[in-house]
This record gives sequence, C-alpha cells and structure tokens, in this order.
Amino acid sequence: MGTEEMLGKENELESKNFIENFIDEDLREGKVKEIKTRFPPEPNGYLHIGHAKSILLNYGIAKEYNGTFNLRFDDTNPVKEKMEFVESIRKDVEWLGADFENRMFFASDYFPIMYEKAVYLIQKGKAFVDDLTAEEIREYRGDFTTPGKESPYRNRSIEENLRLFEEMKAGKYQDGEKTLRAKIDMASPNINMRDPVIYRVSHMSHHNTGDEWCIYPMYDFAHPIEDAVEGISHSLCTLEFEDHRPLYDWVVQECDFPYPPRQIEFAKLYLTNVVTGKRYIKKLVEDGVVDGWDDPRLVTIAALRRRGYTKESLAQFVKLSGISKAQSSSDYSLLEYCIREDLKLKRPRLMAVLDPIKLVIDNYEGEGEMLSIPNNLENEALGNREVHFSGELYIEREDFMPDPPKKYKRLTMENEIRLMGAYFIRAVSYETDEEGNVTVVHCTYDPATKSGSGFTERKAKGTIHWVDAKTAFSAEVRLYEQLIDEEKGKLNEDGSLNFNPNSLTVKQCFLEPALAKAEPLESFQFVRNGYFCVDCKDSTEEKPVFNRIVSLKSSFQLK
Repeated sequence: MGTEEMLGKENELESKNFIENFIDEDLREGKVKEIKTRFPPEPNGYLHIGHAKSILLNYGIAKEYNGTFNLRFDDTNPVKEKMEFVESIRKDVEWLGADFENRMFFASDYFPIMYEKAVYLIQKGKAFVDDLTAEEIREYRGDFTTPGKESPYRNRSIEENLRLFEEMKAGKYQDGEKTLRAKIDMASPNINMRDPVIYRVSHMSHHNTGDEWCIYPMYDFAHPIEDAVEGISHSLCTLEFEDHRPLYDWVVQECDFPYPPRQIEFAKLYLTNVVTGKRYIKKLVEDGVVDGWDDPRLVTIAALRRRGYTKESLAQFVKLSGISKAQSSSDYSLLEYCIREDLKLKRPRLMAVLDPIKLVIDNYEGEGEMLSIPNNLENEALGNREVHFSGELYIEREDFMPDPPKKYKRLTMENEIRLMGAYFIRAVSYETDEEGNVTVVHCTYDPATKSGSGFTERKAKGTIHWVDAKTAFSAEVRLYEQLIDEEKGKLNEDGSLNFNPNSLTVKQCFLEPALAKAEPLESFQFVRNGYFCVDCKDSTEEKPVFNRIVSLKSSFQLK
C-alpha cells in the first residue's frame, strides 16, 4: 500500500461514525447536556477481545465529548457470578486505559431502588405476580407467527400483587414458584414485550449483598434502571439488544425517570478462528485443555496481555475493525498485524535459537571476544549491546543443509554466509546422530570479514543468527497456533470444540544472556523467529518461559 492510500485510510477512520452523529444530533437538539457512558459487564467470566471494542468505544466517546465514563457490574444473577471475575474485569479495563476514576458501581447497589420501582409498577397496574412455571410462561408467550395468551393471574388486584410481591421478598416462596411480570401486551409483534418477567425468586447468596435478597431483578428490567440512576446519556450496546430497546424504553418511561438514556446498538466484534463464548472457555478451563482463563491461546483480554499483546495494539485493532451496524468478522491476521506494527520499532531484536545444533569454528583461537550489535536496525535510538562470540556457537537446525534445494541462502557445504554481526563462515564437515540428524557443523571463518570492518571484497550468500555456546542460557519457549480451525468446522458432531492438538508446542531453546534479565511481560523480537515475551504466570529465574506473541510472517494486507 502506498503512502497516499495509507493516509486516505487514516482520514477515513478519523471521520465520525454513526454513534457520534446521533450524539451530535442530541446535543444540537438539547436532548442532553453532558455525555455519560458506561461499560456494564456481567461478572460471570473473563472479558474477551470483543469486550475491548465496547470498553474503548464507550470510554472514547466520553473522552471525545469531555464527558464521564463509568464501570458498572451487571451483577443481577448470583448463580454465575464471582468476585474473581469482578477483579479480572476491573484489571482489564484499567489496563486498556479506560479511566473510570472513582466511578465503579454494581447493579446490586441499586437493588433497593429496583424493588421500589417494581412496587411502583404494581401500584400503577403495570406489573403482576404470576404463578405460571417457566415452561408455562414460554408456552403462553406464543411465537413470531402466533400471539401470546394472557396469564390467568394477570388480572390480580393491585393489593394482592403488592402482598404477594412482599411475600416473595420475605422468602415465602421457592425458586420458580412465583415471578413478577410487567403487564404490557401479549399480542405485541415483539416477543420481548409480551409481559416479560422482571423479578424471579432465587435463594442464592450474592457476592456483593450476601443473603439480603432472595428475589433478583431480570437483566432487561435492571439495566435501564441502572443507566437512568447513573444519569447515563447514551447506552451503547451490541446488536442483539436491538429488539430489547422497546422494553428498555418502556421501563425508563413507566418508572418516571426524567432524563431517559438513549440506547444505540452497534455490531459486535467477531474474530475468525477463536473461541469467545464463556460457556466454551469455561469448559476448556474445567477440562484442563487450557491452563486458565488467561491461557495465551485464548483471546480473553487477560490471555492477550499474558501472551504479550499491548493495549496500543488492541486499540489499533478496534479502530481498524471499525464501528458500524453491519455484522462482520475481522480476520485474526489483522490483530497480528497490529501487534507487529506496535512492536517493530519499540522493542530490541535479540538472538535466540529455538531448534539448536552446534556450530564449531575450527580455526577460531582464543576464549572469545565481545561484538557490538545494534538492538534494532530500524530504530538507532535503541542503541547497541555487547554480545560474546567464541569458537562454539548454536545455530538453527534449518539454517544448515548438506543437500539444499535451489535458492537456499543459508549455510551449506558450498555457500559462504555471514554470522549476524560477526564474520563470514564456510562449512567444512558435519556430524550426525544414529538417525542421520545433523548434530554438529564444523566450519572455518575469515577474520578479515568482521562486521563493521569495512570489508567489501565479496558478498555472503546470506546471513544467519546464532548464540554463543559458552554464555547462552536455556529457556522454555511456547509456540502457539489457534485453538480451532474454522475451515475444518468449529464444532464436532457431538457439539464439542474441534480442538487443534498443535495449538501449543513447547521447546527448549538457547538465548543470548541479555534476555536472562527480562521482566515478566517484557517483550523482544527474537531475530527471524518472531516476537516473544516473558510469561507472567509460569516464568521464574530458575526456569524462564517465553511466549511467542506473533511470528514475523504476515498474510495480512492493509487495504
């Protein structure tokens, strides 16, 4: 892509999206004075890459309009919620840079208000206590072609409904024995408006309120109240809530909130060849297929952070994926493109050998020497480092072939190649094991060809990296592939995930000593092998572990 095309793409991305146009319209018409947004996750799992879009969109809108941004946990279902998930979500939002300041709230903070509003709806004749079972409610609801039937309990008196609802709150009834339903329209073409359940009995201890409540509001009732209480101006949510918007508006209107929020829906961020469903991830964790919600093969935000992705790369990915009403999928290679672009000028390029064979320089004498090697040829500001060089090195197995194919430009019995930052070498012999695998290559070097000496008499056929056998240290490296391959089908016939058995490859490698001091999550380019970071969970001084963030090869083209 040429420079002009790139600039055109950037200008296109800078133009306002449809959400900003709606907000501008509301401001012009005086419908709102201050922009307030929120990110409202349910704490029933770890956040994934799709949530990053919602977080950055909501926070970005608030920042753009000098407004405020809240983090609020929609914790209305104690069956699935845990404090572990609350803490992980807060950490992810903070890491992404979405500053909610001191505005972290819980839906459960508003349970008293929600109860009052439910009582108010009963008093208005807009809600009733129902004795139908969940299965019966589904049967009475009808479908897209058949209108629903009214519950036989729909016309209870206001006084009876108030008494029954108070008894529900007092714990008189068992789970599922009674519900509170909004009284709207059983013939509505929108099934969500057919007298939806707004409270259910659930004798479950809550992570925030303990055993104070045994009735809990349903999401579609609680969510608009939370937004209204916090003064949210624009409730930005994904497209599956579009059909729920009439109910959202009904709740804030019937509950007499003076400044109702405006719900605006946008398309989810879908990513190819990944697992984002909490149900699937939970099973992978429980079955031990992955080592937790932050396993680097997943695309939870915690997993991406552990693997070495930066918040800047995720922000760029969300930006390039765009904001629209149309459902679409972003290719995983776009995410990889973003992290490569973010790291290529920031991080030093060091040498690591992932599949080592020994290289012995037969005519090298002495204990060795120090060579000055640039940390990043594209960014001189990162300076140089001193690397020890001697007559015994390690090189990649693939960098030597006794009988190479045509156009092979690494070490052979004929080619003269350069050792990166060092000298020209030429192979003279090699050793193999019982299976015929090369174990040691013997070579000679030309002292006159030292890098930086100005030698120009001949050119090497290629350049390979190396590490010094005397000073290198051993570490575990983890190479990742996608957990699934959608081209082969995401699910097996029994509904289980079509798991890729090669999603994780573990190797012992040799690294140059500068990497021994690396801190958890610190990242580097391993020359020709990709970008890697120190694993923040398993790596120790005694047993260092490096995760490959992404390879250097890219199939993605920014159009």
